[in-house]
Amino acid sequence: MQNRFSDNFSGDLSGGDLGISGFYNKTRTVGQGNQAWVLMTIIGLLSLGAIGSRLGYLQLNQGVKNRQIAENNRVRTVAKPPVRGNIYDRKGRLLAGNKLSHSVFIWPLALKRENWLKTRREVAQILALDEDTIQQKMTGTSVNSTNRVRIVRDLTTAQITRLKEYGAEKEGIDVDIESVRYYPGGQLAAHVLGYTGEMNDRELAKRRSMGYRLGDVTGKMGLESTLEDRLRGEWGGTQVEVDGAGRLQQFLGQKVSKPGQDVTITIDRDLQKVAEDALGTHKAALIAMDPHTGEILAMASRPAFDPNSLSGRISPAVWKELQGKDHPFVNRALSVFPPASTFKIVTTTAALESGKFKPDAILQTYASLRIGGFTFSDWNHAGFGAIGFPGAMKWSSNTFFGQVGQRVGGETLIDWARKYGFGKKTGIELPEERKGLVSDDNWKQLNYKIPWSIGDTINMSIGQGFLQTSPLQVAGMFAVPANGGYHVQPHLLKDATKRERRQSMNLKPSTIATLRKGLRQVVDGGTGGALNVKTIPPASGKSGTAEAPPGENHVWFGGYAPVDKPEIVVVAFGEHTGGGGGKTAAPMVLKVMEAYFNGGKPLPTTEKDKEKATSQPVRNRTRARRR
Repeated sequence: MQNRFSDNFSGDLSGGDLGISGFYNKTRTVGQGNQAWVLMTIIGLLSLGAIGSRLGYLQLNQGVKNRQIAENNRVRTVAKPPVRGNIYDRKGRLLAGNKLSHSVFIWPLALKRENWLKTRREVAQILALDEDTIQQKMTGTSVNSTNRVRIVRDLTTAQITRLKEYGAEKEGIDVDIESVRYYPGGQLAAHVLGYTGEMNDRELAKRRSMGYRLGDVTGKMGLESTLEDRLRGEWGGTQVEVDGAGRLQQFLGQKVSKPGQDVTITIDRDLQKVAEDALGTHKAALIAMDPHTGEILAMASRPAFDPNSLSGRISPAVWKELQGKDHPFVNRALSVFPPASTFKIVTTTAALESGKFKPDAILQTYASLRIGGFTFSDWNHAGFGAIGFPGAMKWSSNTFFGQVGQRVGGETLIDWARKYGFGKKTGIELPEERKGLVSDDNWKQLNYKIPWSIGDTINMSIGQGFLQTSPLQVAGMFAVPANGGYHVQPHLLKDATKRERRQSMNLKPSTIATLRKGLRQVVDGGTGGALNVKTIPPASGKSGTAEAPPGENHVWFGGYAPVDKPEIVVVAFGEHTGGGGGKTAAPMVLKVMEAYFNGGKPLPTTEKDKEKATSQPVRNRTRARRR
């Protein structure tokens, strides 16, 4: 063998018959088997090395991350909403809380798809719903979604029993207990508290990135809306294991949800009830406020609504029906209207602070004034003779203040209106607030293409014309003379930090004294005689009657008490109620003041019982209340 291999090798080199090609083929045939194994071994070792290196990298460097990804794919959370935070009044009494309610959900992850049509039909019959309604709830939901889709809230006992008898939980239908927003006072403080409800598709699209889910309940109005982030809480739920196809395998445990924060507000529940009752059946509003701190003690608006009826998802048709012709969802305490003669507080301030009038100035009044082509009449069609600022306030003389406005000028009057906070939002914690309007030459040129006129100035001086203010802003105006010259920011949240919420308007002491003297005379012998009674301490105030065609006049009355150390400002407004501010709105203010100085409770209705209840001096009753 060795010789033959050598001979062949030698012959090939000498150029025998085989030649170079034949030698190559001959030698490859002889060594082919061994070389293949060697190459395969080398490739295999290299491959194993690469795989081993990769596995080592994944295990050592990416192990934690990959295990987490695998765990996330295997373990999912069936979300459960948190309990919403409570809202309490200033004395710790519940205004908005939660009650337990049975609801029915569809759980897509556990749903037996082959039985869906049958399940949908039978559940619809039990719940007295159209099948289309149930199907619409499922629109846009993944079949492997762990999020449950709420179908109906507040199940009846009969519905719960029938669902359990049907065995709905085996078909992906889940009957569960959840908290539902509850307002124990019904309509009480509805415009302040607002209401909650399920998000519609448009709202969900906006908030999905914030962690909101299909069927989530959010604040829709009032404090429920403003304080959504504080009241909402954090979601929890049930952790479940699923297989590679997303099918439920087993329950693993619970993740406890975090309840929302509780909130205390400045409203006094008892006084709020009195304020709402005082408005009666009128379209009206009332504000009661601490003139020193800006705390809102009561904010009433009529007509109102029951927020308990709005906890679920409301269809457009039902919403339209709930609105009604009188618009019960409008918070008239934050809506804007002409302030009428209550604005004469601003006109007086502008006159005295401008230096163009002294506190003891006297002007002749008339039946009417004709200025700039406009006629301005006094309400008694006769005038009140020669009077000063206190007398003009007492009798609410239009011809007196018209002359004042003419001499002061529009720019000064506009400037002081804005210093009193008109034409801008107060900053109260309610999204429905409107800023109102203090017009000027630019505004009139833009909207009417004509310049500001002397007639516009006269109109503004008596609270008419292009002037729009809210009852809340008017309450802030009355607080200025009541607290000695400070503009306060009204607020609803009970502020534990007691931060400063007022700013000095730098009024002359003589200006404040003149305002106080005039406002006191309004009650003591003028248009506010309804408050000149023994059931409350001596009070001050101002009436207003605004022309509001084509309907009846709007009416106003604002006041504060006691006159020496004011504790409370109350402003009442009636929309198209007629009758005059002193006749219609002042009695509303009186009822709230009586309750305030009686410890929050309304006085008895009969004269005999009222006399007995007020036999103790008002001062003593006030001190007892403040303790």
